[in-house]
Parts: sequence; structure tokens; C-alpha cells
Amino acid sequence: MEDLSPRPGDLDPIETASRDEIAALQLERMRWSLAHAYENSPFYRARFDATGVHPSDLKTLADLAKFPFTTKQDLRETYPFGMFAVPRQRICRIHASSGTTGKPTVVGYTLKDIDTWGAVVARSIRASGGRPGDIVHISYGYGLFTGGLGAHYGAERLGCTVVPISGGMTERQVTLIADFKPRIIMVTPSYMLSILDEFRRQGRDPRESSLAVGIFGAEPWTNAMREEIERAFDMHAVDIYGLSEVMGPGVANECVETKDGLHIWEDHFYPEIIDPVTGDVLPDGEMGELVFTTLTKEGLPMIRYRTRDLTRLLPGTARSMRRVEKITGRSDDMMILRGVNVFPTQIEEQILKCHGLAPHFQIELTRKGRMDTMTVHVECTIEAADETARAGSESELAHHIKSVVGVSTRIEIHDPGGVARSEGKAKRIVDNRPKE
Repeated sequence: MEDLSPRPGDLDPIETASRDEIAALQLERMRWSLAHAYENSPFYRARFDATGVHPSDLKTLADLAKFPFTTKQDLRETYPFGMFAVPRQRICRIHASSGTTGKPTVVGYTLKDIDTWGAVVARSIRASGGRPGDIVHISYGYGLFTGGLGAHYGAERLGCTVVPISGGMTERQVTLIADFKPRIIMVTPSYMLSILDEFRRQGRDPRESSLAVGIFGAEPWTNAMREEIERAFDMHAVDIYGLSEVMGPGVANECVETKDGLHIWEDHFYPEIIDPVTGDVLPDGEMGELVFTTLTKEGLPMIRYRTRDLTRLLPGTARSMRRVEKITGRSDDMMILRGVNVFPTQIEEQILKCHGLAPHFQIELTRKGRMDTMTVHVECTIEAADETARAGSESELAHHIKSVVGVSTRIEIHDPGGVARSEGKAKRIVDNRPKE
């Protein structure tokens, strides 16, 4: 893989500013954001008044802890536009979640918000090793999901050539990669594995493709999967982070020269780590739930938004801005199986240790009597499809999960292609337990 470290003059001055300079800018912008939310959003005015706080109470960054949290449920209860802080006529773009677990969460952007979003995604692509003139193949879904259009505007902002193919049509994806020769692909890591399968089905060597950088986000993925993708394509696999409620992709990004966690673009997004049970703010370095306050957002400011993502804050390395450790999972994705906390990423790590297993899997939860049980559905590779190899892989994976994660589980090995694929975010957990 080529060295993609930034050249002198590539970075925005704020990326290498001192911590004091960053903190001063954050305090100035946070005062504006709290006042903007209070003065223009009836939701925030009522919430602040009920808590007994006022924007003028913010004297230091630490004073943010006095203010109430915002949650996804707040967005659902004010559906569709009840949390906007500008007149609806100033909203130039609306995105929304799928709403598969209730009402969709709706987010709105002013023209200035769209400009800010494009700037942070452009910064993220550059941090990943992208440069003006690169062809960027975008396989994130377009539409109400923020991934496709967020990546698109950022790539154009950087000066790249965009191939807006969206998700699906995997055979065509590979054909266009071969014909157009993009240098960068932006896609969910699980769908990248489907693209890899299609490369091999067509008899193409993925290591001979033009791809030098993959920018992967929208779902948790492990360093073991990074290594799998990098080996397969001989390219850099870099993590991008974001969520619709805060902005979309581009809230934080890994730097390709270090790949040691995601640098938060702290000039626009202020992070905290809290205890997910008590809500207390934890010091940098401790594991907990990630919380964001937007500093420059007009249409839908977010004050102390609980992401449910579990990670920890670390000091800056390649940039001055702090990093979050690779997201290990979500507090609402956590499975509790016989008293043990289990995350899908833990299962993925064990699968990738096993020779003869492909990295396509799904976890099924069932209940027999009063006992919850977990079945891991996983595919064998073509080379290890015979019964003897399957039995060995089944035993090996069960052993790894028991010894590392701490739970006994049933393993069901399927033929290649036998586990459901996803063209967007992977659905890792299927809960078939009876509803209480």
C-alpha cells in the first residue's frame, strides 16, 4: 500500500491548532449554539426551563454538564419538525431514518448546514488519503439515509470526481470499478465484503483493482475486518463516523497515516463520554457512551445528544483534535445472554480467527423455557465446504466464543452465500425470543 500521509499545506489550520485554541473556539461556538437552541426551539426552551438552566450559565466547557441530554425519543415525540430551530422555509434538505423501530427520526439542514457538512466530509476524505481529482465510487445508499448524499457533497467539495452508484447491483458495481478505475470507495464494510465476493465470482483479482482507499462507516466493524479487507484489496481501509441526528457521515474520521482511532472534528462537534447508566461525565480515557453537542448547526442543533455508541476519548495524534477509539458497539445493540454482555463485533472477531469461515454472519436469539440461547449463522468458504472441515470450524468457533466472550453458543455453518446479505447497514441480530 502506498504512503498517503498529507503533504505540507494540505490541512486546515484548525487541524493542527493548540488545544487552548481549540477550546477557546469551542467555548465561543457552544455559547452561540445553546443560545440559538433556547431562543429558537420551543423544545429546547421548555427542556432548559424545566431543568433550571439558561445558556448564560455556561461559563466554561465543563458547565455543559449542567444541561439536559437529548435522545432519539425526543426526535420521535416531536415528529416531524418539532425540534427545528429555524422556520421550516429555511430548511433546504430533509433526511430521515427508516423508522423500522417506530416513527422515523427527521433531521433538517439549512444551506449553511449543508456547506458545513460538505466541508467536514471533504476533510474526512482528505484525512483518509483522498486528494482533489480522485475518482470516488460511492456505494452508500442515496435518499433519506444521510450516507450517500453526505459522501457525495464532501467528495465534490474536495474536488473529486464522483461516481454516485448507490447500493445494490453488485455485479455492476464491480464492472464500473474495473472500467472507471476509482481510487476511493465509500461503502459500509459489510457491503464491501459482498463486493469482494463478486470480484472473486467474476474471476477478477481484487488486489489488481485501482482502489487505494476504502472509507467505511454506518456500522461497527473490527480491526480484524480491516485487516481482511486490506489484505484482499491491497488498499487502506479507513473508518468514518457520523450519525444523522448530529450531522451525518463526517463527524469524525481516522487519519490514514496512523489508523489509531477517529479524530473528531471538534471545531463543529463537542464530545463527552458519560456513564450510560448514571449519566455522569467520565474523564478522557474511560469507556462509556458517546455524547455530542453541535457547535455550528442551525437547522437542528443537538445539545448533549446521546448516541448510544460505546467508546472512549483519547488525545490527538495525527491531528490536534481528540480521537474516539473504534466504536465497539452500541448500548442498545448489546445482548445480555445469561448475565454476560455480548456485542456483535465480539462475535465477528472470533469468526475472523477461524480458518475456513467467511466474514458473513448473523446472530439469532431464541428462548427455550426460561433460557435464552444464541445461534451464530456463518458461512464456510468454498475451500472448506466439506463436512469434516465444517465440523472443525464449528468446534473452533464455539471454543473461541466460549473462551473469549464467555458464553456457550450454537454454531450453524451455511454454504457460501447462505447468510443474508445487506446492501446497506448489516442486520447482525435477529431476535426471535417471545415478546414479554
